[in-house]
Amino acid sequence: MNAPETLLTFTLRHGGAERTEIITIKHAVIAGWTGRDQAALEKHIKELEELGVARPATTPIFYRVASARLSHASVIEATGEDSSGEVEFVLVQHGGKLYVGCGSDHTDRKLETVNVTASKQMCEKPVSAVLWAYDDVKPHWEKLMLRSFIAEGGARVLYQEGSVTVMKTPEELISRFAPSGKLEEGTLMFCGTLAAKGGIRPSGRFEFEIDDPVRGQKIGVGYDIATLPVLG
Repeated sequence: MNAPETLLTFTLRHGGAERTEIITIKHAVIAGWTGRDQAALEKHIKELEELGVARPATTPIFYRVASARLSHASVIEATGEDSSGEVEFVLVQHGGKLYVGCGSDHTDRKLETVNVTASKQMCEKPVSAVLWAYDDVKPHWEKLMLRSFIAEGGARVLYQEGSVTVMKTPEELISRFAPSGKLEEGTLMFCGTLAAKGGIRPSGRFEFEIDDPVRGQKIGVGYDIATLPVLG
């Protein structure tokens, strides 16, 4: 049986040119536990175990979600008030090239303590509508920054901030997931996130970005979360 496909429109930037294309996404992958610092990784695993989140079978680990969960929507719906977003760089394999953007692995945190894989599937995954050719940023990859913001107390509050180098490189993540060393055409992969300033918590709005200070370019996304009632 062929896997369902999701069509999303992206603006692709390569060199000084850009074009808009509809990309067929066949596979959506959420790479977890992608940190380079193994000691910090183990400490975080133990912290989450104390909260009831099961230890991952491997590090990194590659969760699969339905491609239909990917979205450019400015509003997503989530059941209850226990979900939250997290900024990640994303990789997209299209037309024989690798592209980089950003996304939010929006996750049901309550369900996460029961089954991590199921929690990933529960929520939509907002992704940027703009992608950069990886070749354009690879020479200065260590300079790229990730940030996210939440709405809290009537203010826009910095929620996450850090270098993409906190996570393993795109090449290493791809090689761990795909023995061929190359993502299959039509694959979109989330590549891990940063610690939340002040702890993980929900918000009615989430904004995230990937910043390239060398080229003076930034890709940013924002979305609101509409809460659906839990009736039993």
